[in-house]
Amino acid sequence: MSQNTHISYTLFIDADDTLWENNIYFEQATSNFIQFLRHSTLSPQEVEAVINEIQHQLGYGFQKFTESLIATYRQLSERPIQDEDIEQIRTFGTQLANHPMEVLDGVEQTLRDLSHRHTLVLVTKGHAEEQQLKVERSSLADYFEHIIVLPEKHPEAYQQLLQQLHLDATTTWMIGNSPHSDINASRQAGLNTVFIPHAHTWRAELTALWLDGPGKHLVLQKFAELSEHF
Repeated sequence: MSQNTHISYTLFIDADDTLWENNIYFEQATSNFIQFLRHSTLSPQEVEAVINEIQHQLGYGFQKFTESLIATYRQLSERPIQDEDIEQIRTFGTQLANHPMEVLDGVEQTLRDLSHRHTLVLVTKGHAEEQQLKVERSSLADYFEHIIVLPEKHPEAYQQLLQQLHLDATTTWMIGNSPHSDINASRQAGLNTVFIPHAHTWRAELTALWLDGPGKHLVLQKFAELSEHF
């Protein structure tokens, strides 16, 4: 498939770590928290696993992440919990709201190019208001026909999107960096997929790619390479 194709596709495009940097800031906040916790027996990876498990239960976004850090601290702290400790932990989370918006290289030019030939739909997950604010700060909203924030990306959510937007799975592609949420879940719903790895993808999203199913699949190294295929 090349950019010379006359087929017009619907391209579902992920946001965090596909269009702009995101998880590097959560990684730094997690590192700051682990240093503050100073657990005597648990490794950083084990502490992070507890954070991820709690966050999966609470939801996504910096507010839920902050709640997850506080809950983890209450669960794992080996010293008496002080009010000032909780306030310090809150700063790890609130700093996430103020990090710079760093759109990845080639993203805006590629979106502009693709929008002339295809229908672009931003499909992300997380806290709706937080994600909408990121979209506004990125100045990329005008390239998308729809902006959709899901509480979770699973096969049923993708199937509902196909029905809601009256789309055919065979001409719909999901593009993203997360094997679990972007690739595997959408393929199980019958979509085609484009995997664009990111060095700092959230560990909880890392899993083996599921490449069964009827959909086509591409692996690209940069977002800008999409223009060579669509």
